[in-house]
Amino acid sequence: SVGAAGRRGLRGDGDPGLNPARGPRLQQTSLEGNNIMYASTKYSSRGPTLIPRMKTRHRIYYIALFSVVLLGLIATGMFQFWPNTIETTSDWTVEKRSILNVPEVKLTDDSAIPERGDLSCRMHTCFDVYRCGYNPKNRIKVYIYPLRKYVDESGTVVSNTISKEYNELLTAISESDFYTDDLNRACLFVPSIDVLNQNSLRIKETAQALAQLTRWDRGTNHLLFNMLPGGPPDYNTALDVPRGRALLAGGGFSTWTYRQGYDVSIPVFSPMLTEANLPEKIPGYRMYFILSAQTAIHSEYLSELEAIETEHKDALLILDKCTNLSDGVSSTWKRCHKNEVFDYPQILQEATFCIVLRGARLGQAILSDVLQAGCIPVIVGDSYILPFSEVLDWKRASVVIPEDKLSEMYSILKTIPQQQIEDMQKRARWFWEAYFKSMKAIGLATLQIINDRIYPYAARSYEDWNDPTIVKLVNVNNPLFLPLIPPRSQGFTAVVLTFDRVESLFRVITEISKVPSLSKLLVVWNNQNKSPPEDSMWPRIGVPLKVVRTKENKLSNRFFPYDEIETEAVLAIDDDIIMLTSDELQFGYEVWREFPDRLVGYPGRLHLWDHETNKWKYESEWTNEVSMVLTGAAFYHKYFNYLYTYKMPGDIKNWVDEHMNCEDIAMNFLVANMTGKAPIKVTPRKKFKCPECTAIDGLSLDQTHMVERSECINKFASVFGIMPLKVVEHRADPVLYKDDFPEKLKSFPNIGSL
Repeated sequence: SVGAAGRRGLRGDGDPGLNPARGPRLQQTSLEGNNIMYASTKYSSRGPTLIPRMKTRHRIYYIALFSVVLLGLIATGMFQFWPNTIETTSDWTVEKRSILNVPEVKLTDDSAIPERGDLSCRMHTCFDVYRCGYNPKNRIKVYIYPLRKYVDESGTVVSNTISKEYNELLTAISESDFYTDDLNRACLFVPSIDVLNQNSLRIKETAQALAQLTRWDRGTNHLLFNMLPGGPPDYNTALDVPRGRALLAGGGFSTWTYRQGYDVSIPVFSPMLTEANLPEKIPGYRMYFILSAQTAIHSEYLSELEAIETEHKDALLILDKCTNLSDGVSSTWKRCHKNEVFDYPQILQEATFCIVLRGARLGQAILSDVLQAGCIPVIVGDSYILPFSEVLDWKRASVVIPEDKLSEMYSILKTIPQQQIEDMQKRARWFWEAYFKSMKAIGLATLQIINDRIYPYAARSYEDWNDPTIVKLVNVNNPLFLPLIPPRSQGFTAVVLTFDRVESLFRVITEISKVPSLSKLLVVWNNQNKSPPEDSMWPRIGVPLKVVRTKENKLSNRFFPYDEIETEAVLAIDDDIIMLTSDELQFGYEVWREFPDRLVGYPGRLHLWDHETNKWKYESEWTNEVSMVLTGAAFYHKYFNYLYTYKMPGDIKNWVDEHMNCEDIAMNFLVANMTGKAPIKVTPRKKFKCPECTAIDGLSLDQTHMVERSECINKFASVFGIMPLKVVEHRADPVLYKDDFPEKLKSFPNIGSL
């Protein structure tokens, strides 16, 4: 220690100043004047101890050593905690994909060849989900095989290069959150063998190269990307390379070759338009109603298009490849109609509808061109599986016409209203920006679809896939700060709105009390001219029953945030809903627990657009679609009571109370607007029937009721500024509802009838 060094100096000869090697002088006298400076001293119980002065070269050495250690710690921390981990470094650069300096693999004539693609493969039969495992981020890990140089027995290279497009695809994956460089952590494997274009492949040798991959295992959990399948003369709609169980992301699938829920249909990338700058155009009217800009159209299609052009004159413009251009002018960027020359792809932006016809292959790159231009594609190609159709709703961005209906194309397109056309124009452009724009967009969308299959509980929603950011409202999100599934132990509070139907009210209370999860029953007495029954007259039930008297007879009283509601779940129910069984109510509550931000109800209703009146229409007939559920019996979160009472837009709440109608429609609008989600219909029941009610008893039986309901929808849509209601085509039923099992084995045996 320093103190020890000082003591050793004192022991030397008793004069520390005479032994500079042992310690500094205690006292120094300046030669300039009489000022005296004292060196530092340190005192202890043993007397003063001197701190030695470190030599300059030693001090530099220790400073350098400390700096090296500090830099090492900083570097370690950066690699350990930097958001872009080592897995996402630029490990896949163009230089590293060169086949000039990579290991060589020789393929012999008798090298193993995988089986042909198994058309029976599905995720549960050919994909090993256990390789993916559980992880907190619910994200698959994708491994890219290192590049290898495959040669045949004669030494000829099987594949000379990797295309620019495949290089961009692998780069995008390697820079994404899906990537891992750990083979043992991977859930999905992507070969560095480029099979995007079958025209450039040696089929047998490419298959043999795939079989050489370390974890091939008959292609399990391997993903191949192919955009141009097949070859002359038949042009198969799927890659001809034998690939075993490998998943195929293919551009041009037909219904015969597409393995639904296993393969992924991807677009045919249009590299030409990466050089074109097509700014987004405001939706609206265009110069041409229909445009055909494809070249080399089959003669049968061309004759039908010419017939439409003759009949409807300027409605259809048919363009073809130019043959009269000046020297040096590329035909790639031009299209011609007779002697008139048009700039391509700019001309696409001047049309409302653009025809996309099948060619030798089903998948056509012009689909990407059309979407980029914001032109609505009219797709004519029977059996074609549209890109990403597993998640994209193409009805909202395109028109699909059967090949035998091509002659009726004009009349079909004329039935589409202008507002719908403008919505489709916006969505077409957004589809291109989100999913078609680059190889990166195509690759990451493909991986996200596979990820959603493996982790369905964390999958992207329909709205996330299909709604542009500009369409999503700022307040469209889940407003509930709840666990994923609220606890069953809490139960629900039933809120019964009543006026003076006491006998029916008591029957409703008696039936609801049989539901196991009922926690409390709240009766909202809406009659100011009549007192509620005396306490002794009320049914005796096993849960607390509270009666609240209102000051005014308003329908909105049913949605007031009463302090008595202590549970998260609320069941709004009318005083004449005596037909619902306890099993139906309990099942509805169980469904709500899994979807606590939804309205969960029984009879469903639908809103429709009336093309004759150009207004919304309320539909109560039985249909395949639902966009609302009646709150005469519906579960919802109590938070929506607060929103309905204090945050309802405009004058909707007062309008409901004045007209004594449509409070349920208003609640459906509110929930859909807040969450961006549709309601959930449960059980098959489609109507509420009250056999003992007369016309004067039931508000819904008034002759003007249906007309007013339609007026409500138009009024509310005007106030909200949009139509927030979402249409769905499904309902929730118990698992064993229709199975031929003994009733005692069913959790909800008494579900009731229509």
